Amino acid sequence: MQLTLWTYEGPPHVGAMRIATAMKDVHYVLHAPQGDTYADLLFTMIERLPRRPPVTYTTFQARDLGSDTAELFKNAARDAYQRFAPKAMLVGASCTAELIQDDPGGLAKALDLPIPVVALELPSYQRKENWGAAETFYQVVRTLAGPKAPAPGWVRPARDPAVKPSCNILGPCALGFRHRDDLKEISALLGQLGVAINVVAPLGAGPEDIARLGDADFNVVLYPEVASIAAQWLTRSFGQPATKTIPIGTGATREFIAEVAALAGIDPAPVLAANEARATWYARSVDSTYLEGKRVFVFGDATHAVAAARVAAEELGFTVCGIGTYAREFAREVREAAKKYGVEPLISDDYLEVEAQVEALQPDLVLGSQMERHIAKRLRVPCAVISGPVHVQDFPARYSPQMGFEGANGLFDAFVHPLMMGLEEHLIGMFRGDFEFHADAAPSHLGSGTSAAPSPPALSREREREPEVHSSLSRPAGEGQGEGSAIAVGWAPDAERELHKIPFFVRGRARRNTERYASERGMPTITVETLYDAKAHFSR
Repeated sequence: MQLTLWTYEGPPHVGAMRIATAMKDVHYVLHAPQGDTYADLLFTMIERLPRRPPVTYTTFQARDLGSDTAELFKNAARDAYQRFAPKAMLVGASCTAELIQDDPGGLAKALDLPIPVVALELPSYQRKENWGAAETFYQVVRTLAGPKAPAPGWVRPARDPAVKPSCNILGPCALGFRHRDDLKEISALLGQLGVAINVVAPLGAGPEDIARLGDADFNVVLYPEVASIAAQWLTRSFGQPATKTIPIGTGATREFIAEVAALAGIDPAPVLAANEARATWYARSVDSTYLEGKRVFVFGDATHAVAAARVAAEELGFTVCGIGTYAREFAREVREAAKKYGVEPLISDDYLEVEAQVEALQPDLVLGSQMERHIAKRLRVPCAVISGPVHVQDFPARYSPQMGFEGANGLFDAFVHPLMMGLEEHLIGMFRGDFEFHADAAPSHLGSGTSAAPSPPALSREREREPEVHSSLSRPAGEGQGEGSAIAVGWAPDAERELHKIPFFVRGRARRNTERYASERGMPTITVETLYDAKAHFSR
C-alpha cells in the first residue's frame, strides 16, 4: 500500500464489496472506521445503481479504540442479520480495522447465525481490489457449492445427447467495465448456439444459485481477474472445463464461438455464418485505410489490454508501440503479448511511470483507463477508454458492450473516431484565420454577429505562453540509436509554429523524425530550417 494521488485499484475490501453488491440476498458486514464508508459512492455515484450496496459498517471512531471494538462488530453483525434477513453473510475488515486484529470471522462464528457466513481474510497491505474480488468470489463459491461437490476421484459422466448443453457465465460483477452489456451480448450468442445458461455469477446470483453451479456442463469465464480462481476450483471439484478465449474483437469472438461449440459438442458453422461485425468491412473501407500504421499505446487490466492490443494490431492495422498493465497477478499474459508485438511491457501501478512511458513513446493514440484519459488529455494525444478503473461516463445509458460482434463495432468506433476527429481539428486549425473559424467567431448557425478574424492568427493561447525553446519529449526506444551521439534537443518557437501547420494525423511522426534528425547531428535547437532539412532527408 502506498500514498498516491491516483490509484488504479482500491484495497481488497472494495473488491469484496463489488461481489456482495452484484449478488442477491447477500450482506457484507465490514469492520471499518467511519471514514471507510466512502466506498458506497463508487456504486451509487459512479455506476449509478438505484440502491445502496448491501454493506453494514461497524463505523468505529478513535474514542472506541480504547473500548471493546470486538463487541461493536458482533452487535453490527447481529443487527444486520435481523434488519436485512440475508441468506448468506460475508464478514471482513478494512485496511484500518485489520490493524486491530479483532478477527471478524471468529466473532461472526461465535454468533451462531442460522445462515452461511463467509469469513474473508483479505490482506489489505499486500493485495488490491481485483485480487479481493477474485478471492471473495472463490470463497463464496467454495462455501456455498462445496457441500454438493462429489467425492475425490469422481469422473463427470458424458452428457445425454438428448439434453441441451448448459454452462455457467462467471465473472460479471458490480462496478465492472461494461459487464452488464457484455453479459447481454454473450448470453445472446450462447442462445444462438443452443447452449442453456445455468447460472450467471456473481452478478444477479443468490446463494441458492451458487449452490447449483456444479449442475452445468462447463463454465464461460468472461473476466479472469474476477473468476479464474473460482473456475479452477469448479474444474477440480466438479470436472467442469472452462473457456479460455475472451470474446473481445471480431477474431476473438469467432474463436470463442468455436471453443464453446467444442465444449458443448455442437456445430458452430450456422452461428458463424449468420453473424459478422460491421467493423470488419469498415476497417477495410477506403475512409479507414489512412489509419494503418498509427502507433498505439495500450494500458489497463490484463484482459482488456491484451484484447485491445490484438484488435488494434490485427483488425485495424495499428502498430502497438507499447502495452502494459497495473495487475501484477496477470503480468505473464501481458509479457507474452508484448513479445508478440516486439515491445517492452510496462508492469506498474504507478500512474507517473505510465505517463512517462506515454511521453517517451509519443503514440498517435492511447487506449487505457480513466487514468490514461487524463494523461492523454494533458499530453494532447487522442484516447479511448478500454478498461477499468473508469468514471461515471463509462457507465453509459445506451447499450455499449465490448464483447461479441456488437462490441467489435463499438471498439472500431472508439479506436478510430478520436483519430478522425483529429483530422477535423487540423482542418479547423488550418482555417483559424478565416472570418468564420477564428476563436472569437460566433456559432455559424447564428448567422451574423461574427467578429473580425484576429491578426496575426498564429498559435493558441497555450502555445503563446510557452518558453522560448521547447524541450522535446524522449524519442521512442530503439529509434536513431548508433548513428552518432544522440543529444537532447529543443524546439525554437518559430519551428514549433511551423510544426503545427503539419496535419494532425502525421504531426507526431514529423516531430519524432525531426528530433531524431537533430539529435543524431548534434543540433541542440530545432529551427524551421532543421524541420525542412529533416523532411527532405526522410523523403528520400
